[in-house]
Amino acid sequence: MLNEVRRTPAQPDDKEISQDEAAAMARATVNLFRRWELNDVQARELLGGMAPRTWARWKKGDMGRIDRDLAMRMSILMGVHKGLRYLFSDPHRGYQWVRKPNTAFAGQSALDVMLGGSIFDLARVRYYLDAERGGA
Repeated sequence: MLNEVRRTPAQPDDKEISQDEAAAMARATVNLFRRWELNDVQARELLGGMAPRTWARWKKGDMGRIDRDLAMRMSILMGVHKGLRYLFSDPHRGYQWVRKPNTAFAGQSALDVMLGGSIFDLARVRYYLDAERGGA
C-alpha cells in the first residue's frame, strides 16, 4: 500500500544567510582558493571584482559585512567544491581539475569559465558538476 509523503514548503522559512553564516562561508572560500592555488586577481574576480584591500582583509580573517550578491557567489563556489568532492575520492585531484582543460567547456578549464566574471559563469560550472554526478 502506498502512503502519501508529507509535502514540504518550496521556500525555506529563513531565506537569508546570516552574517555569521556568510563569514563562515567566506573563511571556507579563502581556504578553497588557497587549495585551488589562485592568485589575488583571480580570487577577487571570482568574488565579483572585490577590492584589493577587502581581499587582503579577508585573508587576515576580517570578513566585514557581506552583501547578498557576494554570499550567492560564495554559495555557488561552495557548490562547485562540493561537486568536486563527490566526483573525486582524492581531494587533490578535484583541486587540480579546476585548472585542467575540459572538452565540456570548449577546451577551457573550469577556472577559465568562472573567471568570465558573471555569476552565471560560476553557475555554469556548478550545473555541469551537478549533472556529472547525477544531481541535476
